[in-house]
Amino acid sequence: MSIAIIVVVVAVLLVLGRSVRIAAEWQRAVILRLGRFHAVSGPGIYLVFPLIDSVAQVVDLRIQTTMITAEQALTRDTVAVGVDAIVFWQVVDAEAAAIRIANYREAIERVAQTSLREMIGATDLSRLLSDRKAADEQLRVTISTKTTSWGVTASSVEIKDVAIPRELQDAMSRQAQAEREKAARVTLASAEQAIAEQILEAAKLYGSDPNALKLRQMNLLYEMNKDRGTTVLIPTDMANSLGTVVALGRAGQENSA
Repeated sequence: MSIAIIVVVVAVLLVLGRSVRIAAEWQRAVILRLGRFHAVSGPGIYLVFPLIDSVAQVVDLRIQTTMITAEQALTRDTVAVGVDAIVFWQVVDAEAAAIRIANYREAIERVAQTSLREMIGATDLSRLLSDRKAADEQLRVTISTKTTSWGVTASSVEIKDVAIPRELQDAMSRQAQAEREKAARVTLASAEQAIAEQILEAAKLYGSDPNALKLRQMNLLYEMNKDRGTTVLIPTDMANSLGTVVALGRAGQENSA
């Protein structure tokens, strides 16, 4: 074998060694040919011709997470709060992520940070505390709207914590306690009103039927004397209705005997 053939074989092997690339399942390689976009390759084996092709960027298509924080941000009702959130985002267009923006990872963090402050400034504190799911969705839509042109989308956003000033926490605690006391008093007043209405209905019934009143009087006397074994003399219609006149002292002597 001549030296020329050996040189050719070695050169071919070197070219193949530099041309053959492998991309993982979650990777996409953005290839430029003579400086212009050529193709998105992967996963698996792909070829890059030396001096002609170059890999602009290998893009990870897996879901990524970014922590964002807004300290001393003012809500719409001018309350300073601190908010921590997590953004779950993903590259959906490898070509756009590699060509249209220099560093999409840094950009998504900056956009998420500013969007969080914008959301806080447009939301009242009460809504931010009571309806976090709505705030999460609003923030996700805002971030996705800004990053779609880069080939990046926010799949979800979760607000971890909303920190409010200590003084405001104490005020909110007192307000909640006052609301509970108010509710308890309203419940008690409603119960008393219901009892009064029932008593009024009973009084109307007794007033319309004398026999019903007499039966009630007899029942009251029975309840009063069933444990003590004594009869109380009450000079009223109650005693007359029963036809019973017994002195309290005499009843006591009889019981002791």
